[in-house]
Amino acid sequence: MDENYKQLVEFISQNSGISADEIERRVEAKRAKLAGLISKEGALQVIAAELNINFDKQSIKISQIVPGMRKINLVGKVINLFPIKEYNKNGRSGRIGSFILADETSNIRTVLWDENHIGLIANGQIYQEGVIEITNATLRNGELHLTSFSELKPSNKNIGNIVLNKPATKKEISKFNPNDVVTTRAFIVQMFEPKFFQVCPECRKKANELNECMTHGKVIPEKRALLSFVIDDGSESIRAVMFSDQLEKMFTKEEIETSELFAIKKAELLGKEVIVSGQVRRNPLYNSNEFIVNGITEIDLDKLIVELEV
Repeated sequence: MDENYKQLVEFISQNSGISADEIERRVEAKRAKLAGLISKEGALQVIAAELNINFDKQSIKISQIVPGMRKINLVGKVINLFPIKEYNKNGRSGRIGSFILADETSNIRTVLWDENHIGLIANGQIYQEGVIEITNATLRNGELHLTSFSELKPSNKNIGNIVLNKPATKKEISKFNPNDVVTTRAFIVQMFEPKFFQVCPECRKKANELNECMTHGKVIPEKRALLSFVIDDGSESIRAVMFSDQLEKMFTKEEIETSELFAIKKAELLGKEVIVSGQVRRNPLYNSNEFIVNGITEIDLDKLIVELEV
């Protein structure tokens, strides 16, 4: 069971006095009644409404947020505050604020669209390590979004030991959501030629053709590689992307940079079953999910047998 979904089941159970097993039964009954046209998460929110559990007035934990949830209320600590950015797109312009918000259960990227909220960052009321309270936020592509209908304010509430790194959960590819940190067992079914680009040695951002970094000016760039491949676990397939740091754990430098050696290694890897971990993100160019890989290992049969016996 997805960890976020499980957390929300437990939350509803605690607030309704009904066992988690009974809530699960009602979710499946609701899905069966609607011929499977509603997701588990959607059915769960319908069950919550039938039990008079109104999330409009409930403060939840980040780990309890599930896809499709609206009017989200929570308290968290800002652990990574990003610079305010300006945009001008399709005749519309404005500013965007964003930060990573954490609590004792998880963390999530939070995006601000309202100028009043962005002003709280600009004037220092919302700051790194500060605790804030959010009301009426919406989940969009795995991120928390605040509009003019949302409320944002500093808070004096205490936050316990916060989660700096999202724990990876085991998921089938068909159940991946943007910003999920996941581990999956899948086959490598397709692999493309590596691409190369130059980055600034200071900030690791892409350098232009003149070897210039937008932040650090003229630099001596470093050559980096990117490898795209497709994995499939039987439920669905997804494009996976691996950068130099991870590539070097699977390929030698010569295999990455020499077409003939890469082709040999590629033939060896195609069809191989592996354990892949990383973060799901939404690719706006293709309007689809992709998997940014931060770890890949071959199947350990002995370990797998032990896990299956548990």
